[in-house]
Parts: sequence; C-alpha cells; structure tokens
Amino acid sequence: MNILILGSGGREHALAWAVMQNPKCDKLIVCPGNAGIAQIAECASFDIMDGGAVANFAEENAIDFVIVGPEAPLAVGVADRLRDAGVLVFGPSEAAARLEASKAFTKEICDAANAPTAGYGHFTDAEAAKAHVRSTGAPIVVKADGLAAGKGVIIAMDEATALEAIDDMFGGAFGGAGAEVVIEEFMEGEEASLFVLVDGEDVLPIGTAQDHKRVGEGDTGPNTGGMGAYSPAPVLSPEIEAKAMDEIVKPTMKAMADRGMPYQGVLYAGLMIKDGQPRLVEYNVRFGDPECQVLMMRLGAQALDLMHAAAEGRLSEARVNWADDHAITVVMAANGYPGSYEKGTEIKGLDALPEDSMNMVFHAGTTEAQGSILAAGGRVLNVTARGTSLQEARDRAYAMVDAIDWPDGFFRRDIGWRAL
Repeated sequence: MNILILGSGGREHALAWAVMQNPKCDKLIVCPGNAGIAQIAECASFDIMDGGAVANFAEENAIDFVIVGPEAPLAVGVADRLRDAGVLVFGPSEAAARLEASKAFTKEICDAANAPTAGYGHFTDAEAAKAHVRSTGAPIVVKADGLAAGKGVIIAMDEATALEAIDDMFGGAFGGAGAEVVIEEFMEGEEASLFVLVDGEDVLPIGTAQDHKRVGEGDTGPNTGGMGAYSPAPVLSPEIEAKAMDEIVKPTMKAMADRGMPYQGVLYAGLMIKDGQPRLVEYNVRFGDPECQVLMMRLGAQALDLMHAAAEGRLSEARVNWADDHAITVVMAANGYPGSYEKGTEIKGLDALPEDSMNMVFHAGTTEAQGSILAAGGRVLNVTARGTSLQEARDRAYAMVDAIDWPDGFFRRDIGWRAL
C-alpha cells in the first residue's frame, strides 16, 4: 500500500514509525512531517486543512490509504472530501468529529446515551456563565466549546479564577473556540485514557494510557499539551475498562449512529475514575499526544492492520495482540514552555541513541538545517521506551534523555510516578 499520514508532531512520527514496521506499507508520505519523520519517510508540503488539496495529492500519488493525525483537519471535513473522492481514510466525518470540536455537542450526546459524565451548563454570554459559577461555587471547570489545541480547559479551584477564565474566553483568548463556553462540575478521582477503534458499527479497545498534563513535577503548575505518558494505565483495570465500554463508549457510538453520523476512526475517551466507577471527562477524535507514542511502541506493525480494518469496516474480525509489556514517553520541551520559548536551538546527541522496537526518540517539534537538528516548537522530543515492567521502561527512557545534549530544553523527572 501507498500510505499518506497528515500531521507534523510526535504523534505522527509514532504513527509513521509503526506503519513502516508493517510489510504491507510499500511507500509512506507524511505531510508536512518534521526532521525525525524525514529520516524514515518522504515528506510533502501542501495544506492539510484543504480537503481538495489532500484528495488531489492522494490521486496524483496513487495513495491507497490516508491516516489523519490531528483533530483540526477532521473538524473541517478533510475525511469527507477524501471519501467523496473514493480514497480510503482513517478518521471520522466532520459531523462525527464534533465529539471533539464541540464540548456542548458531546454533552448532548452523553445525555442521549445516558453516559455518566460531569454535570454542566452551556453558555453563549459571559454574564449568564458568571451567574452559574457564583451560584455553584468552586472548584469548577471552565471549557472553551471549540478546538483550542488542548489549552481551552481551566480547572478553577476558586471562584475568581473561574470568572477570569470566562472573561478570557468570551474576550477572545482562544479565538472562535471560546465564543461558547461549557462549565462543568469538578470531578475528583484519577484520570486515564481509553483508546478504541470504531468502524461505524463495531468497537475494539486497543489500549489504555495515562499522561501528565502539568508542566511541573508532582503534577504541579500550568496545563500543557502533555509532558509524558505511560501504557497501560493500572487504574483502568479490566473490570473498569469493561464498565467504560458498556456504559460510556458503546452507548455513545449507538447515539451517533442513531443521529445519522456513524463514527469511524480512533476514539479517545478521557475518563475520571473514582471508587471503581468511570465517568467521561472528554472525547477526542484522534490519538492523544503523547499517548499515541506509548501505544504505537506497544502495538508496532499491527497498528496499520487495525487502522486499515477500521477504515474498511472489518473490525469484527480484528484482534489486538498485546505483549505483557509497558511503555513510557518523556517529553523534552523548550525552556519557557507552555509560555513563550525560543526556537532554533540546536539539539545534539540524537545520532548515538538506539532506534529499535524497545527505544525510540519521536520528534515532535524539530527541523533540520545544514545537518543539525533544531528545536521548532514547544514540545520538541518524545523519548520513548518499552520494558517488561514500567520501571524498566522508565530507566531506559531516562538513560536516553540524559544522553541528549540540549541545554535549551527541560523535562520532568517523575513521569509514571502514580503507577510506580
């Protein structure tokens, strides 16, 4: 197969790495890619938000299968344009992608599916939202309704923070994403992620993970896109996973199909678990980043077969072959992230690191110039390792981190602490 992956981050590098392990992949092109992806695949340059441009490229390059990495192209209907052009694609329609693109829509679907989630209010003006906060009190969660690159969620531990978040959102801090706001009850418990593949009818769980969203050790400081992750998530026991599938995921998928918008692709359910009961925090319509990196490390070549089966409606015959292993990824970020940071700093020492089924450095925000690898984003590298235990995987990952020479970057030393 000739395969095209859309995206440029660590998630897409991990997807590309797993796809390249599979002998069914004859040719892999990634658009736009990054410096790490360019070492294993061909990189292309066109607008991945333009469905017509993606479809034209697929036709001109005899692409058999397109994997859409990020949520933004899905939310504007790129998968629909590809289907219209007769190109096989892994990813939901624009209508189904509203499960991530609109938090209010997700709440409506959860209500229809009777799926356990946080109590909420949906607001289109600031004063009504503020009145709700004053009547409810804190802690409380304020969410921009639309896509805000993982940054539109404020967990307000006091009323003043919640009111400020409302002003910021309606004041344009998150662009159009904050034109509407969802305010939720604060849920206590331990958060974990469940990943499932869906082909419009059948649903197949493919793994669990936990990530560390806060910038500082001990899970302190501001939220980020994720500073590290590990898989599997011990808190998501087989019993709790089965409960989440039966009470949350499957009823949601049925509610989507009943509305004439059957879901196809990967569905990432963020769950809050307390006293053995899972509740939905949010849905994402793509692989998490950095959770994808640990999932791909554990799945390897079969990831392509599973995604292909989902795209072709063959999930009922698919099986996941899990090794009894663990994987962990440590994010190396540019100094200053998630605030302002410098781009263009040089990263040394990557050439000396192992690249195999147990150890990989996935590039998230890098570029190559005159033979040097330079930082080109906030989250720059995902140092990822597998092991027979989480401790073994963690030791491997940090040994690689310590071998990387990048004084302009930082990382957390405690990824995986909850499980360990």
